[in-house]
Amino acid sequence: MDFGGGQEIRFEQRGRAGIVTMTRPKALNAVTHDMVRALSRALDAWAKDDSVDLVVIMGEGRAFCAGGDILKVYEAGKAGTPLYGFFADEYRLNAAIARFPKPYVALVDGIVMGGGVGVSVHGSHRVFTENAVFAMPEVGIGFFPDVGGSYFLPRLKGSFGAYLALTGNRIRRGDALWCGIATHAAQAGDLPALLDELCETGDADAACARLSVEAPRETSDAAATTIGRHFSLERMEDVVASLGQAADRGDETAREALATIRTRSPTSLFVTLRQILDGGMLDMDECMRMEFRILSRMLAGHDFYEGIRAVLIDKGSTPSWSPARIEDVDPAAIEAYFAPLTDGELAV
Repeated sequence: MDFGGGQEIRFEQRGRAGIVTMTRPKALNAVTHDMVRALSRALDAWAKDDSVDLVVIMGEGRAFCAGGDILKVYEAGKAGTPLYGFFADEYRLNAAIARFPKPYVALVDGIVMGGGVGVSVHGSHRVFTENAVFAMPEVGIGFFPDVGGSYFLPRLKGSFGAYLALTGNRIRRGDALWCGIATHAAQAGDLPALLDELCETGDADAACARLSVEAPRETSDAAATTIGRHFSLERMEDVVASLGQAADRGDETAREALATIRTRSPTSLFVTLRQILDGGMLDMDECMRMEFRILSRMLAGHDFYEGIRAVLIDKGSTPSWSPARIEDVDPAAIEAYFAPLTDGELAV
């Protein structure tokens, strides 16, 4: 079954299921443009194919998918040829998954971040194993939680989406299940049986329910209360001030969150909080159009390239953000990320 994608992604039909396997284990299944286009073609075909009742997506190796091929994006941007086309196609794919008319089952066994979130969380069934590790770490590289982050993050329980977005912190399956990122928990050893049942019956609800297990939340009640209190605020300055006051009173969750936020790109923090606030009032397609506007400005800015330099090029160095402090961010500069694209930008 050839929808393209070369050796990076595999498609097959088994019984009632169309199966997608991301096959770049050495690169932690990072999403490439060819993978995006191939998966889009497969979903278009399977949506119309009466012999396919559902779609299953999974990854080879120790990651489901650790994100997009960010180094390639960095190199293209530095060369003056930003990969707008890749992101446009990726965002269209994210929206297509959200509206896919059949069950779409992501078997998340390992790392799921960034672009991997985009090809999983918008589906109808998200099964996390004990090996699953979720994060949207984009503010740490001067970027923003895209691939539909503006849609699903504001809809998570207890302002957990804003917390995940503004810190970039990693969570395990219990938290993912509690807040709404995952729909089911399963043991990694049961995934082959789950896949067999999905293929045999085409009944995603019954198969996922039968093999699901309990997964208690890892975040304590006290920490969840702290997160809900501070990350429900609507101004970045207020979030920081509120966390600081709580930290001064001895709240360790607040202290850790604030210390993490202080290392992130100030511009990214402001853009991210604004996108979450706006995204909570938008549908998925509107969110993706907003994200493309943000993306277009991010790829023309400073912090994304500086963040990638520090994290991936000069591994472990400290990025020099511009502006460097949360207190120095210009509200007008943040507003510009959300403005309609100009004719010149649209022509890129």
